[in-house]
Formats: sequence, structure tokens, C-alpha cells
Amino acid sequence: MNLIRVMPAKEREQRVGRSRAIVVGAGIAGLAAALELAERGFAAEVIERGSALGDGACSWMAGGMLAPWCERAMTDEAVLTLGAPTIDWWVRRFPGTVRNGSLVVAPARDAAELPRFAGRTSHYEWLDEAGIGALEPDLVGRFRRALFFPQEAHLDPRRALPALADLLKRRAVPIRFGVDLQAVAAQADLLVDCRGLAARDVLPDLRGVRGEMVVLRSREVSLSRPVRLLHPRIPLYVVPRGEGVFMVGATTIESETRGGASVRSTVELLNAAYALHPAFGEAEILELGADLRPAFPDNLPAVRRASRTLYVNGLYRHGFLLGPAMARQAAEMALAMDQERSDADLRERRSA
Repeated sequence: MNLIRVMPAKEREQRVGRSRAIVVGAGIAGLAAALELAERGFAAEVIERGSALGDGACSWMAGGMLAPWCERAMTDEAVLTLGAPTIDWWVRRFPGTVRNGSLVVAPARDAAELPRFAGRTSHYEWLDEAGIGALEPDLVGRFRRALFFPQEAHLDPRRALPALADLLKRRAVPIRFGVDLQAVAAQADLLVDCRGLAARDVLPDLRGVRGEMVVLRSREVSLSRPVRLLHPRIPLYVVPRGEGVFMVGATTIESETRGGASVRSTVELLNAAYALHPAFGEAEILELGADLRPAFPDNLPAVRRASRTLYVNGLYRHGFLLGPAMARQAAEMALAMDQERSDADLRERRSA
């Protein structure tokens, strides 16, 4: 294992203050990486080939659930290990982070799915009908038992990304739109490539995993936290956005087909939402969307190094949960790389 020496703050200011880091991509990975670099003293900037924040980034279509214990029931232990500390990261940096926990329910015919789900994770409480109603009055009488994960949180990606951009602006970190990687590659001491699927030119083991979602508005349903329904075909989640708006999602399709949401997925999502609460049958459809999530073969993210470039990628369906964790890893690796460069410069001066 390679050990990274953490520099004292004064030494870090002297060394890192001269280093310029260019972050490529203004999705969650790129903005979080730029913020972590700036907080460590790098002269960072973000370039984005799109014309505006969220243009072409799958982050814009995300659910925004910070649910490491729920996700652990379906994924690797690493998702929990990396994701749990991220909740505090968001709470400190984005006031719109809502820490009301997550609720997992199942229809009566699928009630056996709840203990199976519980057996693959931790940090939950069992609720009966009264407990469910105390948390979500609109679900009174609809489900007999539920799992409650009190430490989990959620956010609205379309508010969180601009909030990170504002934090970068306060730190004098520019975001330049309409700029391609090749135009600036030679200008930086360090490149942090957060291009998602666009990075397959250098990360050939990336693949796209299609996800689809529906945004609804209902004046008859009120939820204060994400609710997951253990549905036979689609493990649905409904995430409240405020003012009667809900994001409904969960599709994970092994396909790289681009384009709008399919009829099949839309019908299944709407049917599952109706199963959660019949009032969703009268909801207004505000948006249908689909995008491709970048994933490595093991469905876990990674930070890879090649010369003076760091690649932050493979966030799969956990962008807002794992993006900050990978950004921290990248920033610590950047410190080590900057130290290597400074030590090499010092040796060169001594030998001159």
C-alpha cells in the first residue's frame, strides 16, 4: 500500500498555491472535485463542453437520495463505507439537504421482501401501521410494516448543483462553458477528468447503464422523505421535491440506447407509483426523462491516475452519494502528485 504524507497547512499553502488544476466536466463529480481541490489550496477551474450547468450531465436526471444503508441492500459494502460520511458533506455545503430518513414499504402480497431487504443492511427501525402513519400520514392504512432508515437524507440535484457552483464562485473558481478538453489540456499542472461516458476514449471498460424517470405533481399526496416500494419488477422510489412535486424512478437497464423514456418503463413506473398511493393516478406528468449512467464492470466508482491526469468515473447510480467521496480521494491524490512534482523540482535545482 502506498502511504500519502499529509502536508502541514503552511507547507501546503507554499506548495499547492502555485499549482493549477483543471477539472473537466460540471456534473456532480466535477463540481465536487473542484471544491475539494480549492479547499486544499489548488488554483482550480472547471471546464464544461455543454452550454450551461446540467447540460448533458446525467447528474441533472438523478434522484438525489443520500441513502447508503438502503443502497447496501442491493450493492457492495463499499457503497455504504464511502457513502455514509457523504451525508455530512452535503449538510455542511448545501442547506437544502433534507435529513428526514428513508422509508421502505412493500404491498401485502410482497411483504416477505421486507425482511429479505433488512437482512442485507443495517441502521433501520421496524415500523408498524401506526409508526408509518406517524411519519407519513398519507400512507396510513396502506402498509402494515415498514423499514425506517433515520440517518439517511435526500436533496434536489437541480438545486444542489447550482449551490456547489455558487460555492466555487465564492472561492474564485471559474466554470467555463463551451470549452473542450483538448483546448486546455496543456495548460494545467493537473487534469481531473470527470467526463462520465465521454471518457471512454481513455477508459474503455466504461459502459452506459440506462435509467429512466418521471416527474409528477400531485396536490393530493404529501411525503416528507423518500419512499421505496419493493415492487416485483421495479423497486420503485419516490423522492419529494417540495410543492407537490415528486421524482419517480428506479429503472436500471443494461442498454446504451439513448433517447427519451420508453413506454414500457414509463407505464411500469406510473403503475408502481399508483400502487404506493392511488392519488398518483390523478397526478400531472411534468417530465419524462432518460439518460446513461457511467459504470465500470463492478459497478463501483474509481479514481485512476495516468501521468498528470486523474480520472474520476464510474459513479453508476450513486452520483450524489459517492461523488463527494471520490472527489476527496482525487484531491488527496492530487496533493501527493503536487508533492512529487515539488520534490522533483527541488532535486533538479540541487543538481543544477
